[in-house]
Amino acid sequence: MDTVWDPLRKKQVAATPEERVRQWFIMQLNQTFGVPMHMMRSEVGLEGAAKSYRADIVVFSRSGKPLAVVECKKPDVRIDSSVSDQALRYAAPLGVQFLMLTNGKKTYIYTLEEGRFVPCDHIPSYEEMICRQ
Repeated sequence: MDTVWDPLRKKQVAATPEERVRQWFIMQLNQTFGVPMHMMRSEVGLEGAAKSYRADIVVFSRSGKPLAVVECKKPDVRIDSSVSDQALRYAAPLGVQFLMLTNGKKTYIYTLEEGRFVPCDHIPSYEEMICRQ
């Protein structure tokens, strides 16, 4: 079985197509957005009303408050309303300011404004995410 190193979980994990996207986006968050590795977690467990969920990636502030939820899909999955609905289920209990959806080919970033998520017109840096909390 092919594996890939997850620097957040600090272990080898199965290199599924979705996992490869997740690992690519972890590097993007770190290298492009400036998110320190220790301020991210992958496969974060959340409790919902009827079942439990796992967010692909959660970005945290320096004080430990969740800032962003990232939903990763394998490259052949279209980023549509079902993907955004899934990310919104994770965002609600965490109270995040940003949603990020990616399949490795396309990435959509949303920011919370007046109680609803709207498309972000740029890639927010980690410092900007912190300022928005």
